[in-house]
Amino acid sequence: MTADITTKEYAADLDSKFPSHEDEFVIPTLGSLGAKAAKEDPSRADEKSLYFCGNSLGLMPKATEQAVQRELDAWKGRAVTAHFDHPTDHQWTTMDVPVADLLAPVVGAANPDEVSVMNTLTGNLHAMLSAFYRPSKGRYKILFENRAFPSDTYAFQGQVQLHGYSIEDGLIAMDPREGEYTLRTEDILNVIEKEGGSIAVVLFPGIQYYTGQLFDIATITKAAKAKGCIVGWDLAHAVGNVPLKLHDWDVDFAVFCTYKYLNSGPGAIGGLFVHEKFANDKRPRLAGWWGNRPETRFAMANEFDPSRGAAGFKMSNPTVISVACVRTSLEIINKAGGMDKLRERSLSMTNYLEALLKKSPNYISVEESAKYNGVEPKFTIITPQKPEERGAQLSLLFLPMGQGVMQRVFEHLEDHGAIGDERQPDVIRLAPNHLYNNHEQVRQLVQLVQAGLDL
Repeated sequence: MTADITTKEYAADLDSKFPSHEDEFVIPTLGSLGAKAAKEDPSRADEKSLYFCGNSLGLMPKATEQAVQRELDAWKGRAVTAHFDHPTDHQWTTMDVPVADLLAPVVGAANPDEVSVMNTLTGNLHAMLSAFYRPSKGRYKILFENRAFPSDTYAFQGQVQLHGYSIEDGLIAMDPREGEYTLRTEDILNVIEKEGGSIAVVLFPGIQYYTGQLFDIATITKAAKAKGCIVGWDLAHAVGNVPLKLHDWDVDFAVFCTYKYLNSGPGAIGGLFVHEKFANDKRPRLAGWWGNRPETRFAMANEFDPSRGAAGFKMSNPTVISVACVRTSLEIINKAGGMDKLRERSLSMTNYLEALLKKSPNYISVEESAKYNGVEPKFTIITPQKPEERGAQLSLLFLPMGQGVMQRVFEHLEDHGAIGDERQPDVIRLAPNHLYNNHEQVRQLVQLVQAGLDL
């Protein structure tokens, strides 16, 4: 007899196999969110929300509040002297060093020298392109996806223009095939094979922000390297979401933020990976004094003496409070067994979410959605169906487009304390988080999605 996956008992059985780390986090309540359900029934004010928006902003670890307070107390009590004489076990001048130790296994670095926290994602992207995008007469193009996050697109446009090329000539922007929502690896490889001799940099997202597609980083990197291209990755939606092996895959550089799956707070500090083969590279860069070797940094010399590895690309001293936030989250990931262990739990929850959604009478396949011209509310899942081709996130496209279906469902979710996020056109992104969500919450979320469709 086939088990009924829609039951509370089924979800509980899955949760017994994949226990949550929810107790490490502060979960917003219906009352704190101001949800309509709590206003109508005040007895529900303390009920925990269904938070499925860690792909946009991760929840706050409980340890973060104390970690931030420690730095505020150090500032209050010791002021500038805390840079070298901190009341706890670290000083401000070196407090990002243990963060690199914790971050290295999350991105698959060979050693902590390959990673660092600094700047912001887009700032780091510009820093890397300024150092690694070295256009020549025959090789000057940047290969990327046409639906990249706008900040990436603007960075690519700015970089080619700064080097005297037009956007049209300097960029190769790839689109999915007609009727499809995601790029095929084979199509990317074909472009690399055909245009590789003219491509200076290949730079795709590890996971696409709108569709949730996980790119085949290893295969694409290998093909591009074989053609002599520099290969970078924007891992904003991949770091802390899926296991990464950046060193083993021979990725030249990668940039990422820390406020999504690394739960470090809004606008938190960015991160950087630079392959070990560039550890002692002295190429020109957007240099700053914090990228100078610590041994000579305070000599205030005019000649830049870069630190080894990724740290050599730092510009200013990192924001103390932001670094404290990153560290608390990375400590939880380490305590939970690392990314391979967390990925098992993530796959279970996202697969369960997909299976429940596909039971909806309003669900249609991607192929059906391409030719749908009806008026009844429908949705499809534009995220790849193969688990190895996606992270935690599923992107639901609501039909008919432009008719307010997505907005109606999204409002219903928010009214009942279920938090995802919307992206135009007509997509709701839902991301079960392997640290603080569980299968029962997934089950409840799908019930609310269906109720929103039935309105």
